[in-house]
Amino acid sequence: MDKPLIGITTGGRSEGYIKSRHYREFFSTPAPYVDAVRRAGGLPMLLPSALMEWEQLLPRLDGIVVTGGTDIDPAEYGGDQRHPHLHPVDRERDRSELTLTRRLMDEQRTPTLCICRGLQVLNVAAGGTLHEHIPDIRDADIHRDEAGLWAMQDVHVAPDSQIAAVLGTTELRTSSGHHQAVRDLGAGLRIVALAEDGIIEALEAPAHPWMIAVQWHPEVTAAHDTSQQALFDGLVAKAREHQREQVPG
Repeated sequence: MDKPLIGITTGGRSEGYIKSRHYREFFSTPAPYVDAVRRAGGLPMLLPSALMEWEQLLPRLDGIVVTGGTDIDPAEYGGDQRHPHLHPVDRERDRSELTLTRRLMDEQRTPTLCICRGLQVLNVAAGGTLHEHIPDIRDADIHRDEAGLWAMQDVHVAPDSQIAAVLGTTELRTSSGHHQAVRDLGAGLRIVALAEDGIIEALEAPAHPWMIAVQWHPEVTAAHDTSQQALFDGLVAKAREHQREQVPG
């Protein structure tokens, strides 16, 4: 049997991961996402964030990774579009990923891992809302370093959760870089992990066979942290099962 085909969403065309004298817009994703899927035995495929034809594409994929990136437009959840700490939004990407995630929740088939922004997309897609800026609600920001970059933080996982079974532990040291967080929980979602300050760090959709969302960035440390690589291993293992189910006969 072929390797499971894992779709990985890209950044928006204006998010600017790449610099070039010739082009100003790109659909790209950081290499660690691809590396983690390959280590798990999956075949990664980048999915440009302009896509809307998910009903045509999803039957060809065995799993999905919804990646991190810029802030979701607060208009999508009734938030503050003028918040001074809002990062530049990409409405094309919002439309694409919200449509994708709602379809994934409706079909309840394709194994899905949502990461950082991906968790927020899942929550908004399910009708939830976000805090636009964690420092508005917490005296100390433990989720980023002083430069607004990666910080290592402790996360506590519910013992009876799917993610705990996948990770093989309930206590994690994770790489974090987010300034937003879940406010109101979306319908059909369960909170399964918290940071030391009570910020929501992981969600699951219990009605879905394998839909896990984490607020941290497992791809950053997955190359040397088996607990973080386990998320990608679990996704690809479930995608392999999904692949076998699609084979006629």
